[in-house]
Amino acid sequence: MIVQIVAVAAGLGLVIAALGLALLRVLRRRSIGVMLAVVAAVTVSATLAGVVAITLAMIIDGRPKNIVLTVVGIGGLVGLGVALVNARTVVRASRSLVGALESVPPSGRFTPPPAPLPAELQTIGTALEQAYERLRLGRERERALESARRELVAWVSHDLRTPLAGMRAMVEALEDGVVDDPETVKRYHVQIRVEVDRLAGMVEDLFELSRIHAGTLRPTPTRTGLGDLVADTLAAVEPLARAEGVHLTGEADPRVPVYADAGQLGRAVRNLVVNAIRHTPAGGTVVVRAVAEGTAARLSVLDGCGGIPEEDLPRVFDVAFRGEAARTPGPGPGGGAGLGLAIARGIVEAHDGEIGVVNEGPGCLFTITLPSA
Repeated sequence: MIVQIVAVAAGLGLVIAALGLALLRVLRRRSIGVMLAVVAAVTVSATLAGVVAITLAMIIDGRPKNIVLTVVGIGGLVGLGVALVNARTVVRASRSLVGALESVPPSGRFTPPPAPLPAELQTIGTALEQAYERLRLGRERERALESARRELVAWVSHDLRTPLAGMRAMVEALEDGVVDDPETVKRYHVQIRVEVDRLAGMVEDLFELSRIHAGTLRPTPTRTGLGDLVADTLAAVEPLARAEGVHLTGEADPRVPVYADAGQLGRAVRNLVVNAIRHTPAGGTVVVRAVAEGTAARLSVLDGCGGIPEEDLPRVFDVAFRGEAARTPGPGPGGGAGLGLAIARGIVEAHDGEIGVVNEGPGCLFTITLPSA
């Protein structure tokens, strides 16, 4: 008898399950509420079919059989009703999530629906919020980069046009014979050479910056002493400091080794020191220090510029930022297109290091932190 009951219930359950799966396959593109209703209907139908079949097969007749069938039918209807209500709740929650997606403002900030969601939909809502936040930040960075590119093109065009106009005027004066005394001719030749050197430096900076932005800057690290690098840098910029009337001092611990590309890192440090010299008034002092701090090596450049406004500090390493309204390059070899600090940041970050600036004492303190070797 038990074997017969199991066989009948299992057989009916398999038939109904197969029909339910076929129906779900047909409705796979429909609402999740419809699919949940189908699942509930299959479950209730399989249970009812088994109970009804066994009840009819048993020796129950008259009033008792009617009572059993009535109770089973009511139970099935209740179960199906609860399933439909649950399906409707899930559909409402999913529609509220879709509505939140459709109402995302132009700013790109996604706000999950205020109504409580089922755990899975809540997880999806949180993931969407994080994804939209990353997209929003990415768009902001892209807009900032595009704005920086446009400013760079405009500013560098001006910076290149100014010395070119001066050289053209001097060349035309020499060609037309307006200037013929040897002293003035020599001075014009020297000035033209200075301007050509400045233009060459700008082009080199632009090329280096393009490599940094393209991600093609590949340092070749070797074991390098920061003390030697500081000494070489001070020796290279000493003529500029002397011409500007700025006193240079260096304090380097000889036991500060790092794994770095000496040429690239030297250029970054030189850019910082040249920037410090340009913004330090005559009679001021620029101090360069290299020390070891635990597992890191720290190189700092302290100038006497008088400080940078707090609102400008985050922009110091932006492309073409000079902290001044005038766009004309300064006189002498220290003048440039305002790319030195941006290049220094790119080089330091390519070495897995950090660079920063704060106001300290008579001016600004630029700091490069690198992993120690």
